Amino acid sequence: MISFGVAPAIIGYGFGMRGLYDRVILAYFVACGVSRLARYNVTTEEMSGGSGKVTHFEGTPIPTSFLSVLLLTLGAWMGAIGEGMWLGVWRIGGFVLHPLVLIYAISGSLMISRIRIPKP
Repeated sequence: MISFGVAPAIIGYGFGMRGLYDRVILAYFVACGVSRLARYNVTTEEMSGGSGKVTHFEGTPIPTSFLSVLLLTLGAWMGAIGEGMWLGVWRIGGFVLHPLVLIYAISGSLMISRIRIPKP
């Protein structure tokens, strides 16, 4: 949970996603990661069909959050940090949103979705 949930969110915060909406979305991402892992632990027996082996994941596995870290690494390498972040800054209702934070919202939502992904 720390490596693939909390750490990517902290990296996003350090990258410059510090507006109110950004923080809400980063917290949502961490909550989705916790929910994803909890659901997997609770439903493992049910999804194995009595064979003892889980044949699929429901929702994307939490390690896929590594892709968002790679994207931010590329952004940092290119100097797109803070106010120079890709997609700019939006001010909505007096608060700040960096649209790039939406990758965390999408990733978190995919983790808690019911999409079936075959397990290798």
